[in-house]
Amino acid sequence: MNKKIKIAIVIVFVLVLGYAAFYLTDYYHAEKTATDLVNGSSNVSVVKTSNGLFLNGSGNDSAVIFYPGGKVEYTSYLPMLMNLAERGIDCYLVEMPFNIAFFSQNSADSIMNDSSYNHYFIAGHSLGGVVASAYVNATNNTDGLILLAAYPTEKISKPVLSIYGSNDNVLDKEKYNEAKSLITGNFIEVIIKGANHAHFGYYGNQSGDGNANITAENQQNQTVDAIIKFISNNS
Repeated sequence: MNKKIKIAIVIVFVLVLGYAAFYLTDYYHAEKTATDLVNGSSNVSVVKTSNGLFLNGSGNDSAVIFYPGGKVEYTSYLPMLMNLAERGIDCYLVEMPFNIAFFSQNSADSIMNDSSYNHYFIAGHSLGGVVASAYVNATNNTDGLILLAAYPTEKISKPVLSIYGSNDNVLDKEKYNEAKSLITGNFIEVIIKGANHAHFGYYGNQSGDGNANITAENQQNQTVDAIIKFISNNS
């Protein structure tokens, strides 16, 4: 191998590494509305765990394990999950390596091994929902799956709650509709009028998304209402 070829290989290698580093460190950051809650509230304590945050409210029967969307800072989802914890469903918000859930699909294992709820539901937003569905398919550890603007890629026999916004332009609706055939158990679908893709969290506008006609708070309140009803009917 001559010197020019060696130099070319090194250059390509460096460029690939540089692109990978940029891709993995470029993500949507949590807004102040979310980060202000990292220390909890008067009704919910927030405790740092080995793989994220535990939101401990008044509940002791059921818990939600939440996988964030791809390249979204995990604390962006604190307001929605704080709302859920305040209403009796404790939550585990998972911090994914490089903010990509694919890198830690089995994060739920350690959470369930170290806690003792009667019922566990796994939830995820966007890419986090896809990975959560893969976890449900590979294990029998959870009582149900909650998808926020997401869809499964493998057959799911557990109960499924699917929520997305009518103004969501990020979710691939064709693939979403095709994936419904993979859900063989009880399936509940909630379409929030005027909601978009990003407002399940507080991380700003997402590229390619539609404009929301309702506030993020409104979208998340409706989401929490649907989750509580779903958990109540399946636990």
